[in-house]
Amino acid sequence: MTEVEQADRFARAREAQSVALVEDYVEMIGDLIAELGEARVADIAERMGVAQPTATKAIARLKRDGFATSRPYRGVFLTEEGAELAERVRARHRTVVALLVAVGVPEEVAELDAEGIEHHVSEQSLKAFEDFLESQ
Repeated sequence: MTEVEQADRFARAREAQSVALVEDYVEMIGDLIAELGEARVADIAERMGVAQPTATKAIARLKRDGFATSRPYRGVFLTEEGAELAERVRARHRTVVALLVAVGVPEEVAELDAEGIEHHVSEQSLKAFEDFLESQ
């Protein structure tokens, strides 16, 4: 492998991690809104296991990227684009968990494993997972 190929591979991995972080925050905000009617920074930070300044920085990125908005003293809300992303992430998560359970992984382990897999699975693989699950 050449130096350029290696650098490209690492750059793609960093980009995938960055996208995964956005997806995790959008999914969490959507879950909090569904559960509590709003997503406060303190609740987001607690559920994500990070400090509030870390959550605030991530939310600023979501706002900059058009996935979220916020109102003083009201919390964080998803834009239409953010809500659509959150639903796609949830659906991917459910599919990955279902596949792992279908091949014998205990549900608790499948839930944990899906958190990593869901962000890196290709659309082609996800479609194959869905087809497999439908054929069962």
